[in-house]
Amino acid sequence: MRPYRAITLAAALLTGSAAHAQSAGSFVANVGWFHLAPQSSSQPFSINALGSTMTASGSGASVDGADTVGFTATYFITDHIAAEGVFGVPPKFTLSGTGTLAGLGELGKAYEWSPTLLLKYYFNDAQSHFRPYLGAGVAYVWYSGVKLSSAMSSGAFLYSSTYGTALEGQTSAKLSSSFAPVINAGFTYNFDKHWSAGVSLSYMWLSTRATLTTHSSVGTVTSTSKLHVDPIVSFVSVGYRF
Repeated sequence: MRPYRAITLAAALLTGSAAHAQSAGSFVANVGWFHLAPQSSSQPFSINALGSTMTASGSGASVDGADTVGFTATYFITDHIAAEGVFGVPPKFTLSGTGTLAGLGELGKAYEWSPTLLLKYYFNDAQSHFRPYLGAGVAYVWYSGVKLSSAMSSGAFLYSSTYGTALEGQTSAKLSSSFAPVINAGFTYNFDKHWSAGVSLSYMWLSTRATLTTHSSVGTVTSTSKLHVDPIVSFVSVGYRF
């Protein structure tokens, strides 16, 4: 009977350590590392100058990947349904020229802010160690610290055989803010009723309109382009249930 009692006790302790690790009313905080891999593309720049609008055919831009520290706060409404807020230290994205702008190299940098709200469905029971999930939600995205490279801030990108350097001048940039739909999938592994680790992948339908304003000798020149960022976001984290 002693071996049987030992096995029973061990099973009880193991089960008890994971019991209600993620059950209704639980609050879980995670901290980890985000990697953002943009699937970027852009429209050619539309240039408004001297009372007319022209398209800079072949011009474009791409967004490089970025990494940052991230945080999530999850509240379990039921044993299976949870609401999650996602936050992160704003990553710095680098914008590079493509097509006719490829020779300029880096076009500029900006910090992206994208707090996100997700509704998630967790599979398996609340006491399970392994809990995969699916989620969907929305992010609100805006940008700060937009800084152009010297070739862009001087308006050198506006040089043409028709106007020469007449359209060049001091240039500033603005990126539009927007709501972005998000889908999410991943899993949590519960070590005990408090500590867990998680891995997830998200996809965000994100676009922004870049507006460049140049003060040239012949008047104000406005250049605009719609940029699709559409990042795949991976997140590896450690969580604690309160």
